[in-house]
Amino acid sequence: MIIDTIKNASKYFSVHPSFAKAFEYIKQNDLANIEVGKSDISDGLKAIISQSVGKTKEASLSKFECHNKNIDIQLCISGTETFGWKPREKCVTPNGGYNEEKDVQLFLDDADTFFELTDGQFVIFFPEDVHAPMIGEGEIKKLVIKVKI
Repeated sequence: MIIDTIKNASKYFSVHPSFAKAFEYIKQNDLANIEVGKSDISDGLKAIISQSVGKTKEASLSKFECHNKNIDIQLCISGTETFGWKPREKCVTPNGGYNEEKDVQLFLDDADTFFELTDGQFVIFFPEDVHAPMIGEGEIKKLVIKVKI
């Protein structure tokens, strides 16, 4: 997992061949006014813009998730978003099997830690990062870029 601000994004371009293009997408768009929805950025990169009221910790942890085929770059556009996190190797209670179509494995474990993102901050979740997003009060607008592995 990586947590940082968008101004430091170039430090992570070498982590994955598609990261430069993903962060260029962020830089080139007016995120405050971007419409909610899904779009393809390029081959292996998808953008998902969402805006909704934050969830309770319990509601988010009921879908404590990780992915096998994608890395998530999650950027807070507005509001304050809290995440739960735990290393996948420490999760012991799967919540059903792996859903290949949605590329998601759910767990019933509790998070080891919680952290917050505010405007212009991002987190990168790798397959070994189990995460519970969208915890918070009030409206949260965010961008998730799915980076195909």
